[in-house]
Amino acid sequence: MRVAVPLDREAVLRGVLDGWKAAVDAHEPQRVASHFTEDVIFQGLHPYSVGRQGVADYYDSQPLGMTADYRILETRQLADDLVLGYLSVDFAFTDRATIVVNLSVLVKHTDDGWHISHYQVSRLEPAG
Repeated sequence: MRVAVPLDREAVLRGVLDGWKAAVDAHEPQRVASHFTEDVIFQGLHPYSVGRQGVADYYDSQPLGMTADYRILETRQLADDLVLGYLSVDFAFTDRATIVVNLSVLVKHTDDGWHISHYQVSRLEPAG
């Protein structure tokens, strides 16, 4: 049985997600998409897409002034080149209430660094 070389999982995730957050906050959809693999499976709060163009289109459709603040809740190293992250993300807007979502990401090491290869948002409705 092969054992993965231990990584600083939070550092790997923050390295990718800090760049993603900065691009989201600046409303730069192409720069957001650059933090994803070419063949990313992307599920935001709209129908899913595959590939960076779908990511860029999704973030281009978001309102100006939207920002993202994330908290890493759990991490797992699945392989030498694959880290799972489970996060809580607050998407804040200038003209409406903040949306709080849960986000699962798979971050993969490629020839040009770490990128998000799977992005899955879920929104839990408050109890009651």
